Amino acid sequence: MIERFPTIDGSYAKKKLLSVIKPLPALEELPLWSWFANIHLLSNHRIEWIKHIIRPVENSIKSITISCDVGLCKPQVGIYVVVNSKISSEGKAIFIDDQEKNLIVARNLGWNTILADDKGKWIEKVTQILVWQNTHYLN
Repeated sequence: MIERFPTIDGSYAKKKLLSVIKPLPALEELPLWSWFANIHLLSNHRIEWIKHIIRPVENSIKSITISCDVGLCKPQVGIYVVVNSKISSEGKAIFIDDQEKNLIVARNLGWNTILADDKGKWIEKVTQILVWQNTHYLN
């Protein structure tokens, strides 16, 4: 950013950027969900922007695919293919995103999708799905 805007105070810009990036609403659910499913994070960010947010739950995450690391971003099909190669073929994937356009490629790969609503109802839905699948698998 400093190369493109040389008059910017780099230290201030970094602090400001990190202060506006907020944790995902379901961040605290990841440790529970990871008991029932492998969690794969797919993000259109830079790892240094979100590392401080995911650090407390990184042990709950099976893989992290960040757009800047792979040179692709959602909804480009290639970034989904990268994640798909990391997913075990034993289970069905549930892809959650807050933009409908990002769900289309996931559906084409055979993933189940959930549109994340701004009220957070999707969090309860995911918890119910994971618990239901686990209890029915064990019975």
